[in-house]
Amino acid sequence: MKKEIAVHELRYSNTNTYLIEGSRGMILFDTGWAGTFRAFCSAMGKMDIPVQKIDFILISHFHPDHMGIAQEIADKGPEIVVMDVQKDYVHAADSVFAKENNDAFISIDDDKVRYVRIEDSREFLGTIGIDGEIISTPGHSDDSISMWLDSGELFVGDLNPLYELELHKGTQIEKSWNRLLELKPRIVYYGHAKNVDLNSEVPSIKVTDLHKLVARIMKYIDKGVSLDRIQRKTGADETFIEDVTRMYLTHSNIDVQGILDRIEIKGR
Repeated sequence: MKKEIAVHELRYSNTNTYLIEGSRGMILFDTGWAGTFRAFCSAMGKMDIPVQKIDFILISHFHPDHMGIAQEIADKGPEIVVMDVQKDYVHAADSVFAKENNDAFISIDDDKVRYVRIEDSREFLGTIGIDGEIISTPGHSDDSISMWLDSGELFVGDLNPLYELELHKGTQIEKSWNRLLELKPRIVYYGHAKNVDLNSEVPSIKVTDLHKLVARIMKYIDKGVSLDRIQRKTGADETFIEDVTRMYLTHSNIDVQGILDRIEIKGR
């Protein structure tokens, strides 16, 4: 009898990362910001899983908070896997860490990266006993990918949450989600927002509910609540919270509808 897929959620940083355990190996989906390696090891230790037991590291997109400790982890044994659609973006965040003089950051070693064609992803995942595929899902960034498991789990990184779809009509974000929803996912794992069980939760919210969400965020801003705490309290996407905060703080006397009208959707 084939072993069921196990998903371990690692919450050691501001980015949700996931360890997916197949019947013949493990793959880590995303990592945290540079400087979180010790916290990552601690999280692994609490699960009593050695870092060396991880076979592969897959990055949803190469922004600093998703790939910051990838090479540190890889130096312990796991192999970084880069899909062919991501090849030109591997070092996109290097300059960010250089500007902030982050001595903890170790750039990805190109000579040790394993490149996989997106059309060969099912075969690749099969090597560790995972039935599924890796899908190009641009929208948040051009190099964004999602990982779909045939058992119904969907890992989307920073692809804007389903409850924001009303804001993204006609955009690449909507196109990527439409492709994923055709697979009829059971549960969605986000990079920053709360996971969603689509069998029990409504995947999107009405415009009126978006008004309530923005109004709630505005109240938290007035109280001086940090962005991290707002994200935890509302479950809203980090980028959406940042957009609301920016609009609220830079436009005097702006109301909820004014914020929604000004949020930059195109090209996000």
